[in-house]
Amino acid sequence: MKVALVHEWLDGYAGSERVLEQFIRLWPEADVYAICDFLAEKDRHFLQGRRVRTSFIQRLPAARKRFRWYLGLMPIAIEQFDMAGYDLVVSSSHAVAKGVLTGPGTLHVSYVHSPMRYAWDLQAQYLRQAGLEHGLKGLYTRWLLHRLRLWDRSSAAGIDSVIGNSRYIAERIRKVWRREAAVIHPPVDVERFSLGTAPREGHYLIAARMVPYKRVDLVAEAFRRMPGRKLIITGDGPSLPRVQAAAAGAPNIEFRGHVAQAELVALTQSARAFVFAAEEDFGIGLVEAQACGTPLIAYGRGGARDIVLPDTGVLFGAQSAEAIIAAVDAFEAGPPISPEACRANALRFSGEHFRAAMRAHVDTLLAERGA
Repeated sequence: MKVALVHEWLDGYAGSERVLEQFIRLWPEADVYAICDFLAEKDRHFLQGRRVRTSFIQRLPAARKRFRWYLGLMPIAIEQFDMAGYDLVVSSSHAVAKGVLTGPGTLHVSYVHSPMRYAWDLQAQYLRQAGLEHGLKGLYTRWLLHRLRLWDRSSAAGIDSVIGNSRYIAERIRKVWRREAAVIHPPVDVERFSLGTAPREGHYLIAARMVPYKRVDLVAEAFRRMPGRKLIITGDGPSLPRVQAAAAGAPNIEFRGHVAQAELVALTQSARAFVFAAEEDFGIGLVEAQACGTPLIAYGRGGARDIVLPDTGVLFGAQSAEAIIAAVDAFEAGPPISPEACRANALRFSGEHFRAAMRAHVDTLLAERGA
């Protein structure tokens, strides 16, 4: 069987690249395609030495640093890949990869991290944060996003089987594409986050990039109003001043900044609970905390609904300091949460489980086609 793996673009080793890594392990003889490939040498290990077939965007001016500027050309670029002769095409998509063109003899399975959120429900937020609410640039961007929405929905019709990375993403796929999606959770490297043996030190922990949607400021405000409970905040980013302002004058809140992997694991292993206030498509950090045996206190929307179980954490229903305080109180008043239960929960999201689920899904589809 001839297989092609279609990825969005390669410029780092993050969540979507970990999915591609698992696909390569499933189909080691597959050809790999991407809009462009600017991976640093230190991040190329998961490709196992294979050549990535790229589009014309790879050769456009300033593409190495500014390839996202060419978003409007990416639907054309992805459609130029020749998929003739492939029995199976598996795309990993959060923008345009799922738009690759396939014929009737090719099974196209698309693993969707999210439809293009900046073109759909987050358009207003994207324009505001980019300073594009007004003027000619803003008008052009609105026109471009409108065109992308039309293409996004029409190209989704060419997928034979859609897989969402969480129930939340499956709901978004149903809303914007009018397609039903299976759910297979993304792989998490649970072995890097082991179950700790040291005693819990009593602090609460939040580890996140300091960007607005992570709502770390709400967690800081909540713990400023709970002076008897210690909070450690790790991470850096543009929203750090806002978070520091929310924590102003609170001696129980400690900022660690960006920490090395070993320190993050140690902090997580010794935390009383991991606090999370963002609405994420999935939430890999939540699984990593559970792998350390650490309970979760998380906002009950997005991928957290798929991760947090009644015996491994507490969900809260609103992005507010009051809701976080109530959730911490409920956690403290509730029955003790077993580190072993948290660890067992995390193992549901291992790479091995991901590969088994993908293999079973694709094999079923191939059998239905008589392949």
